Amino acid sequence: MDRQTGGEADWPGRGALYDLAGCVRFYSRLPVPQLPGEPDPHRAPDFTTLPRMLPLAGLILALPAALALVAAWWIGLGPFLAATLALAILVMATGALHEDGLADVADGFGGGGTRERRLEIMRDSRIGAYGGAALVLALALRIGALATLLDRTGAAAATALILAAALSRVAALAPMVLLEPARTGGLSASVGRPDRMSLATALGLGVALALAACLLGLPFGGVALMIVGAGLAALGMTALARGKIGGQTGDVIGACQQVAEIAALLALVAAVAPG
Repeated sequence: MDRQTGGEADWPGRGALYDLAGCVRFYSRLPVPQLPGEPDPHRAPDFTTLPRMLPLAGLILALPAALALVAAWWIGLGPFLAATLALAILVMATGALHEDGLADVADGFGGGGTRERRLEIMRDSRIGAYGGAALVLALALRIGALATLLDRTGAAAATALILAAALSRVAALAPMVLLEPARTGGLSASVGRPDRMSLATALGLGVALALAACLLGLPFGGVALMIVGAGLAALGMTALARGKIGGQTGDVIGACQQVAEIAALLALVAAVAPG
């Protein structure tokens, strides 16, 4: 893809940097200024190449929450309060984008009797009982997992939070890659699908972050289980979406990220023995 704009000479890595900025803009509320020579930052995202930088975007999004987690733990707030504060910061950073998808999917899949009715419910901005329960349970599981990891691994729990954020966002590409859009006019249909090189780059960066997490104190076996858990959860959500609505939507991708992150954290908790 030609990234050259405004007559300026291109340079290696420029397109990847633009994609990283686009990822952070699309997946969060964090302010990202327009980079030199970058095309319109408010244009619709191009998911042909954009997802290649998802692991690094996940790292950036989770870093403030990870720092808050360690700081709150060090000043004596205790594992539960530290984990709750960290999750609050993460949700604010992302604008609850994925949580919103999870709630919509829970309401649609749980309350709709037909494909058309499920898609209709998912479009409704109001939250129902299924969506509310899904949000409460998802937040409780994430807070509980982080609190347990803080208790068992100390500051390494911050590394786990960052790695789970990165792995889950790569895993959430599964429905986009394996399923056709459920709506012809939806966002997921308009942004395109990752090409093979983009997927390979995302997977490679995810593996690199996983290896770095091992060097920073997480057990190799636990990290391997995180990867397997996130992948299986994403495939399970993909299969569920295929059965319920015959395709994928942006809400499905958001829900996929949530279940993959929960699965990754729980897999690591299971791998780390109590101290």
